[in-house]
Amino acid sequence: MKGRLALAAWMMGVAGIASAQVSAQEIEININSRYLNFPISHQAERGKMTFEIEDVPNLSVAIRLAPDEADYWVFKDVSEWKGQTITISYEGSDNGLKGIYQADTIAGQDHLYQEKNRPQFHFTTKRGWINDPNGLVYHDGEYHLFYQHNPYEREWENMHWGHAVSEDLIHWKELPVALFPDQLGTMFSGSAVIDYNNTAGFNNDDRPAMVVAYTAHSRERQVQCIAYSLDNGRTFTKYEGNPVIDSKEKWNSHDTRDPKVFWYEPGNHWVMVLNERDGHSIYTSADLKDWIYQSHTTGFWECPELFELPIDGNPHHTKWVMYGASGTYMLGSFDGKTFTPESGKHQYTTGAMYAAQTFTNMTDGRRVQMGWGRISHEGMPFNGMMLLPTELTLRTTKDGPRLFNMPIKESEQLFTLTDKWENVSSDRANELLDAFDQADGLRIKTTLKLSHATNAGFNLCGQRLIDYDMNWNTLNGSFYSPEDMTSMEISADIYIDRTSIEVFIDGGKFSYAMERKPDAKNKEGFHFWGNNIEVKNLEVFRVASIWE
Repeated sequence: MKGRLALAAWMMGVAGIASAQVSAQEIEININSRYLNFPISHQAERGKMTFEIEDVPNLSVAIRLAPDEADYWVFKDVSEWKGQTITISYEGSDNGLKGIYQADTIAGQDHLYQEKNRPQFHFTTKRGWINDPNGLVYHDGEYHLFYQHNPYEREWENMHWGHAVSEDLIHWKELPVALFPDQLGTMFSGSAVIDYNNTAGFNNDDRPAMVVAYTAHSRERQVQCIAYSLDNGRTFTKYEGNPVIDSKEKWNSHDTRDPKVFWYEPGNHWVMVLNERDGHSIYTSADLKDWIYQSHTTGFWECPELFELPIDGNPHHTKWVMYGASGTYMLGSFDGKTFTPESGKHQYTTGAMYAAQTFTNMTDGRRVQMGWGRISHEGMPFNGMMLLPTELTLRTTKDGPRLFNMPIKESEQLFTLTDKWENVSSDRANELLDAFDQADGLRIKTTLKLSHATNAGFNLCGQRLIDYDMNWNTLNGSFYSPEDMTSMEISADIYIDRTSIEVFIDGGKFSYAMERKPDAKNKEGFHFWGNNIEVKNLEVFRVASIWE
């Protein structure tokens, strides 16, 4: 190409930059390192950046390349293209291109996971934005967490599927991006299954394919697609017959997305639950490619789930649970084609959690979910987080079977009991907690006993972790009635990270999450409040980092 000028060697002082060339709107880089690093400035307007590599489909993203000083840096793993030339064009400031450099480390690698506002026992991505968890599946000793991801900025855009794996659902290793935008659109939410019976024909000898179903989003429509992996999710091949469902005209709506797929053994077929316009649709398939519409349940928005749970652990007494992104659910029956609601809607969680999904293919019979924490982290080059993985169970209550939600047993490895007290006054409890006011992370278990049918609670520097009003039957703004409707007690299991707080009430009967935002001017620290309340139980746990 014509008109390229040699890039000056002063750029970032990085060896390997001398192998790049630049023109007014593009640069060429001979890849000899693992990463390309990009300077980002939120004072810059977004511009279109396109990557061109021989025999690889072009990838275009929106990015705010910093023309001078960067707010932070993001990266792209280019290790699979070592020895090749990549051409990067940018419809923005020329100076932004000049800041790009390659290296075997990402910018900021030396203090990765040690940043001031990096959550210490919740998954966050190294850089960029994350939202919905996608493709949660267990396979070959690994739990897979795919997620909605913008690798190029800490705000929403450019949806890819990020990827992380874990052996225990607690300690996660981030892997390279799994799915990239293509000619059908950007990669919206979806799910993953293991095709043991080779119904789709993608398997390789005795190696079953991991098949993901996802939405490709464009301005014109949202369509459903599949892709498969034969290397445990490290790389994917998109099905050449995509899309497998295109239902915009059927629903007269652009909003058709977020396929959740599972195997329905009694019918010997696959089921897809798909959010379409005003609720969740059921489709069935023998091969993951050809799908037949069966039924529709109105009243849900985005991120569908449908699964069966035993009531009180009895495998002969079960209900099916259908929910959407918001934490409301219905209970009912399912015959493989139609979900029949029997009760609901009910609510088991509220607050910062959104778009939770459950793992498929777990071998121990548990139903484990993870949800997106809609929580930002001030001054950080990343945004959003995954909340604690929790086990969902159905238990008998005074109102009928209801969904309970508690952190999984594997999380116990992170917490060490340091102090425990019983039957103390609120004033004494506040004194005992003085030593923990500034803790980065903490777990607190407590049971309060009210003396009046009014309100009482528990604060951290003015932020109300528990605000329980017996008169109005509200708990942090939501209606709540304990199992014993005359009980004067309420228990809470509270998980406090650097930027988030999760609270599980009365053994998981209700839960909520919030951003950790104490009043900087409030110096009271942890503070029980209420009319002559008693703290019947108080336990404090130190927390280990998942990044150590």
